[in-house]
Amino acid sequence: MTALTSLSIAVNSFSGPIPKELGNLKELTMLAFGSNNFSGTLPPELGNLVKLKELYMNSCRFSGEIPSTFAKLINMQILWASDTAFSGKIPAFIGNWTKLTVLRLQGNSFEGPIPTSFSQLTSLNDLRISDISNVSSSLDFIRNLKNLAELVLWNALINGSIPSDIGEYQSIVTMNLGFNNLTGQLPSSLFNMSSLTYLFLGNNSLSGPLPSQKSNRLQTIDLSYNYLSGSLPQWVSTISQLNLVVNNFTFGSSNITLSGLNCLQRNFPCNTPRYTNFSIKCGGPQMRGIDGILYEADQDLALGLAKFYVTSTQNWAVSNVGLFATRNNPSFVETTLTEVTGTDVTPALFQTSRVSPGSLRYYGLGLQNGPYTVTLQFAETVFASRANQTWESLGRRVFDIYIQGNLIRKDFDISKEAGGVNRAIKRPFKVNVTENYLDIHLFWAGKGTCCIPEEDFTPTVSGLPPTTPGKKSRTGLIVGIAVPVGVVSLLLLFAVLYMRRKKSEKDDDEDLLGLGPRPNTFSYAELRAATEDFNPSNKLGEGGYGPVYKGTLSDGRSLDQALFGRNDLHLDWPTRFNILLGTARGLAYLHEESRPRIVHRDVKASNILLDAELSPKISDFGLAKLYDDEKTHISTRVAGTIGYLAPEYAMRGHLTEKADVFGFGVVALEILSGRPNSDNNLDPEKIYLLEWAWTLHEKDQSLGLVDPRLTEFDENDATRLIKAALLCTQASPMMRPSMSRVVAMLSGDIEASTVMSKPSYLTDWNFKDVTTSSFLVDDDTSSTERNVVLNHQPEGSTTTASPGIDPAPSPVNVTGSMLTGIIGEGR
Repeated sequence: MTALTSLSIAVNSFSGPIPKELGNLKELTMLAFGSNNFSGTLPPELGNLVKLKELYMNSCRFSGEIPSTFAKLINMQILWASDTAFSGKIPAFIGNWTKLTVLRLQGNSFEGPIPTSFSQLTSLNDLRISDISNVSSSLDFIRNLKNLAELVLWNALINGSIPSDIGEYQSIVTMNLGFNNLTGQLPSSLFNMSSLTYLFLGNNSLSGPLPSQKSNRLQTIDLSYNYLSGSLPQWVSTISQLNLVVNNFTFGSSNITLSGLNCLQRNFPCNTPRYTNFSIKCGGPQMRGIDGILYEADQDLALGLAKFYVTSTQNWAVSNVGLFATRNNPSFVETTLTEVTGTDVTPALFQTSRVSPGSLRYYGLGLQNGPYTVTLQFAETVFASRANQTWESLGRRVFDIYIQGNLIRKDFDISKEAGGVNRAIKRPFKVNVTENYLDIHLFWAGKGTCCIPEEDFTPTVSGLPPTTPGKKSRTGLIVGIAVPVGVVSLLLLFAVLYMRRKKSEKDDDEDLLGLGPRPNTFSYAELRAATEDFNPSNKLGEGGYGPVYKGTLSDGRSLDQALFGRNDLHLDWPTRFNILLGTARGLAYLHEESRPRIVHRDVKASNILLDAELSPKISDFGLAKLYDDEKTHISTRVAGTIGYLAPEYAMRGHLTEKADVFGFGVVALEILSGRPNSDNNLDPEKIYLLEWAWTLHEKDQSLGLVDPRLTEFDENDATRLIKAALLCTQASPMMRPSMSRVVAMLSGDIEASTVMSKPSYLTDWNFKDVTTSSFLVDDDTSSTERNVVLNHQPEGSTTTASPGIDPAPSPVNVTGSMLTGIIGEGR
């Protein structure tokens, strides 16, 4: 045995630790033990196999770090180490394996950054790294890798811009940099590389126009979920695989259009509310279920590697992104005759499915806002039963499920959840539709076996027994994943997607708020009553068109009342998160999509109104400023509310949209903690919310901010929220993200950048704050007209300050002239 040169024990059911005695086979040049159930850590003794050229250890159950003894394996040429629970840093010593031609590190638990030593791997032609956490990397490490043909850095926390010399990488055929934090514009040379055929740059923060030209070879392009703008160039009509959904393109000045794309831009413009449910027979023909529901056909839609489709009725859409290992594009529909069992199962719903190698989204468009129940149904119909103890039964598929941008299931394993193959399960989820659209996203995060059960490059299942009619089924979304050879690919087995708005005899929100539809205009008598005959105590200040008053109606609330009023609503976590996300999207629209752009100047909890469905509405534009696209900032006299003012605005009158970003960050912390940004009734270290947030952040105890009344909350969402809020409240406006990036952070589309340092204003200033005071210094425009802002309030309540909060000085050094305009506001 000691003379053995090749050993493969892959694709078996071996379990337990891998024998350290393998380290005695010092003549080995090839070792494969992937697709087993090994546990524990890799034995350091394997580092003695210094003649190894090929090592395949993908899809095992190892944990811990790759041993440091592996640094001796300098003859390594091929390393597969994907879909294993390796953790810690990616070993920098891999950069010394200069003979490497293939390196695959996908679907692990590695932390960034990617080692800069990888720039020494000049022989690499296949590099695949994905699913990196914590610390980001730039693309600097690829600067010498000019022999690359396959470059996959998917969901790997890559930031910065695409190198301007990217056009020098003339060997690259496939470039997948999707689901990262790339910024800047698209280099024109990128679209004219001589070998590049497949380009995936979706789910980044790229901006600017599309290049005016591209090479004929480049025929698959994904640029979805970015911030690209401008009109479409001529070449978009000549390419068959192109996904441009969720950007900021304009269509009025160009004759070049793509069918349905106008409906799938940011803010989903085709969202006139018309529907309360929709159903789809994914991958199959129209059919009527046992429950009488008619499922729309989804069999003829031409999906592909980078495609989208909007139905003619504009009530739903689908978007697909990803590349199969073989690039041998199938029909993107899977069919099977496998019999599916379970409670309330209709076998016909499982006979067709949609196939996706990476990311598949279904959208419901034009939905009425309100609470919905989305029922997802799952069944594993590809793998053989584990009871068979055959190699075909060892397959494992894992994917993530997002609804409305929120991660609701991570590492979802169908057969594990269902207790076996060919068994259906249901998973209902409560969601709140606030902007008239629904987004269901199934995302492959690099995990799951490869090469099982099939040995060829097609996802088609064969050799399965015929089926007979089974039990009846309710409607829902049925999902599965199949794995073709070479790389784990996502096969989403949709039999049906059905969603219905939640109905009840007594609507919970109506019980809480007593709100119903009413006109948005009011008589003079109503305005006079709401403002107590324009009582000076209700005067907020002077806006561009005259005095601004606060009025109170008897049937509503603002966010601050819902959070910390006398009769707060005890908002649950999903509701709070949706309120915050909706507010962020509203501000992003004002800053980036409205023409002219608008800076609100007074973003605070009391200016966020909640409707009957607890959807946020940004209100009180009496202090807002129009913002010319050509201007970098506005110099203006200061107006706003103490506690929410950005330092540069309060001190120098330097106004940009980043002043609103600062206010949003404070509101985000208030929503998370369920308390105002200052409260003198608390312990001294907790009085000022921003200061307390930073204290907890520096102790790595940020989740201590979460409102103790929240018995359940999503830790990932909460962590993203806190990081985003701390970024929003940085001292320098340049360090604060745009609101569109905040939306992407909260949605989980991009990682929040690392918050490096505590803002100086928390340490340099005597920070005392109160949210119940506001001030206004007269602006340049005067008017005798009266402006009225109506905040809804429940009947029988009064408009007062939140209990237990005493006025305190501002956190900023307010000048004497500024103080002359201070007006007590209350809530």
